[in-house]
Amino acid sequence: MGWFSKKSEKEKLQEKYEKMIGEAYKLSHTDRKASDLKTAEADSLLKEIEKLP
Repeated sequence: MGWFSKKSEKEKLQEKYEKMIGEAYKLSHTDRKASDLKTAEADSLLKEIEKLP
């Protein structure tokens, strides 16, 4: 892999999904409703990722 290799769309979405799950986990300690919303958002993103080849 080179220094400036571009990430595929799927890789970008996977990173975004992982970030959302982390945020949902942090929110679960203080605001359960916000955590649930973030988890739902991440789940919809996961479905989008699964559609990609």
